Amino acid sequence: MNRRLILGAAAASAPAVLAAPALAQSNPEVRWRFQSSFPRNLDVLYGTAERIAARVAALTENRFRISVFPAGEIVPALQVLDAVQAGTIEAGHTAAYWYIGKEPGLAFFTAIPFGLNTRQMTAWMRHGGGQQLADQLFADYNIAMLPAGDTGAQMGGWFRNEIRTQQDVQGLKFRISGLAGQVFQRMGAAPTLVAPADIYPALERGTIDATEFVGPHDDERLGFFRVARFYYAPGFFEPSARLSFMANRRAMEALPAQYREALSIACAEADSEMVSRYDHLNPIALRRLVAAGAQLRFYSRDILQLAWRSNEALMADLAGQNARFRTIWESYRPYRSELFQWFRVAENSFDNFAFAAAAAG
Repeated sequence: MNRRLILGAAAASAPAVLAAPALAQSNPEVRWRFQSSFPRNLDVLYGTAERIAARVAALTENRFRISVFPAGEIVPALQVLDAVQAGTIEAGHTAAYWYIGKEPGLAFFTAIPFGLNTRQMTAWMRHGGGQQLADQLFADYNIAMLPAGDTGAQMGGWFRNEIRTQQDVQGLKFRISGLAGQVFQRMGAAPTLVAPADIYPALERGTIDATEFVGPHDDERLGFFRVARFYYAPGFFEPSARLSFMANRRAMEALPAQYREALSIACAEADSEMVSRYDHLNPIALRRLVAAGAQLRFYSRDILQLAWRSNEALMADLAGQNARFRTIWESYRPYRSELFQWFRVAENSFDNFAFAAAAAG
């Protein structure tokens, strides 16, 4: 046998032999546990976490695999941030404003009353300094946060009785999230926070008189119209609602750079996909709800003006009491003013005419 041929073949095969362990070292197999704050039956909300996990697996040739769990399977729905912070789970999909008891500034990264809409929120986060402010805040909780989905403008809630005047708000036991609860408290209501899976039983038993959640698609699935038939708009307290992918900071920093990039891509795609799904599904569900007996109502101008004044006073008080809140508000507020003026010129002038004209036929 030709000795030179044998040596040549061995030399040619050497790079392939060496490449396998090198590839494994640079692209290790990683397994994460990822809990949603939402139950499985909320297909858009819970499904977003599943889509993030599937996209990351595809982008990393299935070497970075994320197991998704519904609310309550590892920790309660409203304790996802705490579990991520402690490292009990590597990541969670949740709403930052559920944790304002820790830090009121967290509300900015989901929704504040009369705040930015979905497109405006995306602009602030990506180009207006919002993500940098989020990074600074979440670092204190050992968390890396990526925006990961938005509901778009929400509905204003389900009520057993009509809400015509401020008097109708007095003493109202209202399930509502974020700073909106404090706004309604100033208006005379008794706000409370209930996890998504527990809202219907609380409404059915009369523990609460009213609830807001998201919009027609999710609200239909949760059955609120069966026990509270008055369905209000607009959801002035959530003109958008941004959800967060929260990762334990040490776990995130331990990932190879390309895995972190895969997470960034998957979350950015989820940010767009969620709102498009809701825009598609909500009008269909609203028609079904009205056909099933839901009574569509709109908050009166007096209620909206009272809410606006209450919110302005609340924001001023929080800014005066909390330096971090003030820092974020000083970024958010002028950005909101600038975008509101632009949207008033371009978007609103079109919407006011075209939507009414289409409805008139």
